[in-house]
Amino acid sequence: MIRIHPDIKKALKYRQPIVALESTIIAHGMPYPQNVETALNCERIIRENGAIPATMAILSGEITVGLTISEIESIGLHGKEVRKISRRDFADVIYRKETGALTVAGTLMVCAMTGIRFFATGGIGGVHRNFSEIMDVSADLDELAESNVCLVSAGAKAILDIPKTLEYLETKGVSVIGYQTNLFPQFYTRESSLPVDFRLDNPEAVAQYLKTKDQLEINGGVLIANPIPEIYSIPNELIDDAINKAVKEAEQTGVSGSEVTPFLLKRVSELTDGRSLEANRRLVYNNCELAAKIALESSKLEAKR
Repeated sequence: MIRIHPDIKKALKYRQPIVALESTIIAHGMPYPQNVETALNCERIIRENGAIPATMAILSGEITVGLTISEIESIGLHGKEVRKISRRDFADVIYRKETGALTVAGTLMVCAMTGIRFFATGGIGGVHRNFSEIMDVSADLDELAESNVCLVSAGAKAILDIPKTLEYLETKGVSVIGYQTNLFPQFYTRESSLPVDFRLDNPEAVAQYLKTKDQLEINGGVLIANPIPEIYSIPNELIDDAINKAVKEAEQTGVSGSEVTPFLLKRVSELTDGRSLEANRRLVYNNCELAAKIALESSKLEAKR
């Protein structure tokens, strides 16, 4: 049920650095054609920093690890027509031989299936605002807790309840490491007032930490919280105002379930005159670069064993 690109097969065989990429960001996270441009740039950045990109999706009922340019273009072009795939959807979409874009949780699943240990995304899902009323927690958190994957992101999506998301990760035993920061980044904004578990300042240190974790046989994922580059960071007041307006509109129009995040991201982009979309792209690029560097350093340590 899994088709792996020959370059990625070879890299897995020889323990070369590989960085996974999700496809929901292509289908649901950004408009066309910026989504395709962003996806291809992510792959380019990973290659330029010494690793091999592995963009993942389900195509005609087949889990596909390593998409071609035409496959990325197709997912981007069809956008929201492409089904959004998390853990609960895998068996159904494969049984029906449908095409779907993988969420962070879905991508973590395929990483576990194939042995890919590094993954770059924009921001993880988490505990949604108004949790007591809607009981909405992203599957990303549980999947990260179960997967031996190093996930690099710019924190959690700013539309979420960040303090509760961090509490949930702590409960699940997921280490949250600040990359060159002591405070948890807030996606569009470099810092929040919330502390990370600890700080590491270079890819070599992260690779050494991951090696120690492996030697101790500690299962579960690690979240590397990598702040958006300062030049693209959006002031808290501006982004909070846009998010609050978007959340209120979503409640008034009855948007729910898996449609909430795409709706909010689209409205926040509109309310910030596209500034949040550009920030989203830049933080993803930043995460791809760091993930590739960590994967490369980890590969060097592996070669010394």
